[in-house]
Amino acid sequence: MSVANPSSSLVDTAYEQIRRRILDNVWPPGHRALEQEVALALGMSRTPVREALVRLQNDGLVEVVPRHGMRVLPVSPNDMREIYEILTALECMAAEIVALRKPSDEDLQPLILATADMDRALAKDDLDAWAAADERFHASLVDLCGNRQLAATVWNYWDRAHRARMFSLRLRPKPINSTREHMELVERMRAGDAIGAAHVNRQHRERASRELLKIFEQFKLAQM
Repeated sequence: MSVANPSSSLVDTAYEQIRRRILDNVWPPGHRALEQEVALALGMSRTPVREALVRLQNDGLVEVVPRHGMRVLPVSPNDMREIYEILTALECMAAEIVALRKPSDEDLQPLILATADMDRALAKDDLDAWAAADERFHASLVDLCGNRQLAATVWNYWDRAHRARMFSLRLRPKPINSTREHMELVERMRAGDAIGAAHVNRQHRERASRELLKIFEQFKLAQM
């Protein structure tokens, strides 16, 4: 019978907590903290924090600075361009697969509910709730296509896309077009229009990508 290593469990906990703060932009690009400050924020000792930071450095999320703790690394515009190209292509394929099945209203209900939640959040100027509902829409689309390999590839890039979206959430134009574009995509899939569904999704994703990349380029220049 194997016994879990307590220290390993603490490292995993520290890793997940720091990683979540970075991905949710609680600790934005450029954020610096001493090792002791990170440990205090997490309510644990410095040893698991130190090991967790090494893992996060290997993930490309932080830079470990000897005697100075860590620095959260900026989002690379080139990396995000490539990631969004991949996600756009895969989501368009997912939309085609769903449309070819001529989904029922029940099949499409998670997408419709997520879009309605986006509308309500936007009416309240609650951008965090809007972002959560928007991500739920795109995750539901990927799940609905039923292609496990496609979904696994999307989830592989999901966290980095999430980080980029949360970083830019309050810097980009108010997302007033997204719900309309989402409902147009739903209607194309309901009608069995695979080509139209892929076209609508591509335009939606490429517009969002242009807005995000413009912000990242400006942030990069400001850091130079």
